[in-house]
Amino acid sequence: MVFENLYQELARGLEIIPLLVTDMTQAAAQVKPDPDSWSALEVICHLYDEEREDFRQRLDIMLHRPQEPWPPIDPQGWVTARQYNQRDLAKMVEKFKAERNQSLVWLKGLSAPNWEAEYTNQWGSMKAGDMFAAWVAHDNLHTRQLVELRRHRLLNLTTPYDVGYAGNW
Repeated sequence: MVFENLYQELARGLEIIPLLVTDMTQAAAQVKPDPDSWSALEVICHLYDEEREDFRQRLDIMLHRPQEPWPPIDPQGWVTARQYNQRDLAKMVEKFKAERNQSLVWLKGLSAPNWEAEYTNQWGSMKAGDMFAAWVAHDNLHTRQLVELRRHRLLNLTTPYDVGYAGNW
């Protein structure tokens, strides 16, 4: 694992993720392709909460206080409990950016982190490096999700015209 490469991926997420919703109205950001899908707004809110309550916090525990239990999280439940789809898109993008910036500063401030440090809980063992890699992969998952939501929006905008000539999706 090359720390700087993964760090740069998280830094790019700070640019890419807001760009994927920058031209969306509040109403467009609240659209769900189907009842089981998340809206773009829900994805942004999820990323904000994960940034501050999951990855950075848990990685910090793994590296500096491995005897502590992880605080409980409920990412799926938060979507409705925290009323993600009722929040203001612009404010949530700014909150995500602020938390990501804080994460980037925190990561750069780590002094010789032991990426091999193991943490064990009821779900098993993992290394600090696994958590850092998962953080970056999590960004990619939700970047893909936002791109798919943009695609759904595009198909609605181009109706009744066919986009098949663009190639297979």
